[in-house]
Amino acid sequence: MHISQMIAGIVLDRKSVQPLYRQLYAEIRRAILVGQMLPGMQLPPSREFCQVLSISRQTVLNAYDQLLAEGYLRGSVGQGTFVNEDLPAIAERSKAQLTNLPATQVMGRISKRGLQHIDPRGSTRFHQGSVRAFRVSMPDLDLFPFDIWARLEARHCRHPKGQLGYGDPAGHLALRELLAVYLKAARGVNCAPEQILITSGSQQALYLLSTMLLDPGEKTVVEHPCYRGTTAALHAAQADICAVPVDDEGMDVAYAAMHYPDAKVAFVTPSHQMPLGMTMSLQRRMALLEWAQANAVWIVEDDYDSEYRFGSSPLASLQSLDTHQSVIYVGTLSKVLFPGLRLGYLVLPEKLLEPMIQAKAVIDKHTSIMPQMTLADFIAEGHFGRHIKRTRKVYAERQACLVSCLEKELGDELLCGAQDGGLDLAVHFKMAFDEEQIIEAGQEIGLELRGLGHYADVPGKTNRPAESHGGLLLGFASLTCAEIEHSVSELATLFKVTAL
Repeated sequence: MHISQMIAGIVLDRKSVQPLYRQLYAEIRRAILVGQMLPGMQLPPSREFCQVLSISRQTVLNAYDQLLAEGYLRGSVGQGTFVNEDLPAIAERSKAQLTNLPATQVMGRISKRGLQHIDPRGSTRFHQGSVRAFRVSMPDLDLFPFDIWARLEARHCRHPKGQLGYGDPAGHLALRELLAVYLKAARGVNCAPEQILITSGSQQALYLLSTMLLDPGEKTVVEHPCYRGTTAALHAAQADICAVPVDDEGMDVAYAAMHYPDAKVAFVTPSHQMPLGMTMSLQRRMALLEWAQANAVWIVEDDYDSEYRFGSSPLASLQSLDTHQSVIYVGTLSKVLFPGLRLGYLVLPEKLLEPMIQAKAVIDKHTSIMPQMTLADFIAEGHFGRHIKRTRKVYAERQACLVSCLEKELGDELLCGAQDGGLDLAVHFKMAFDEEQIIEAGQEIGLELRGLGHYADVPGKTNRPAESHGGLLLGFASLTCAEIEHSVSELATLFKVTAL
């Protein structure tokens, strides 16, 4: 392209908040990086830019000065201005050219380990847009006391007390001390504050454990169906994921011991199986601990929503039964407080503490300190306990409302699963329905539905159990009873139309 054509092709936005000289600088820089202006090419005098673009000479000079300072141009008084023949930004030009490569060539530059992270079989989903009916694992944000949280956070902003520099990778000590007390009282967890590692949500905890405890190709046991965040982390770690069926008593430990005797880690949700909702029986818990101790298997207990148990007190954790430090306890605060907080924690056996802290430091130094300090005050001043008590009552009422509405309007089509607690309810098809068809039809009328098949799709080559009957996981916690009644009515209409 001739230089005069290049100038004519430059468009400056005079309504933009960005100064005209910065816009001109960016256009010339882009032309150099993509090869429209070649090394050694002479730029026109500033007055030609002024005439063609109707800008001041000072605007052009300012753009030239910036490009000269960064090494894109060279020149001197009386000689003119040229594109530098020996650009220091060759690497950046290469990056610009890389975007034009076919996708297959770009993917070829990603490591094998990196490809595991973006493989759809190991993907996780995230919420988009405003909350819609039946969104899973979503608390009601209107119930959270954001005014109190803002006041506590503002207090730390006004008086940081030297705590806003780089901190302990294990987390804010005051928060770990308070969590140790809370977990002992509420879940029977046996730990000292030093055994707690604060993470950026439970997903980071699962990723840390997957990469630290498993070499590529080593076997790990998961429930079937299973939380996709777990299998995504394991898939990224290149583990051999071994699916074990669940029944009314939880994961079938005998099946795991028979089929996967050389497994290194077992990931379980004993208090509230994800997604089916049953509780692992005491006999199964003891059998799991015995198997783990005899075979040097780590047990990862994901206790993701144990605060919300309806009709009875929360069950003691699996970790509370462990006498050989085989259990690693994973907790999250996203479902109790709000998902955007991104705070979770690990309770680690003493022998794993130092390696995991070092790994956490490599990943992100430490989790953001301001939310940790705010949460510590939130717990210490009693707001945390009051919030759990209040929301537990509300969510129990909403679950009861959902079950009642489903039995009334969809009793012939759906069977409600375990109702011990949580934020979601598993429902099973009584007759043959196409999960994907139901989900797509729901999307069209504003219902956000999640099929149970989503959790049964375990990545990797495994000896999988037979597929269970289809169904849905319905989130109810973020909906009022009036919204639940209306949404179930819409769901009933959808099923009737789909069955035709």
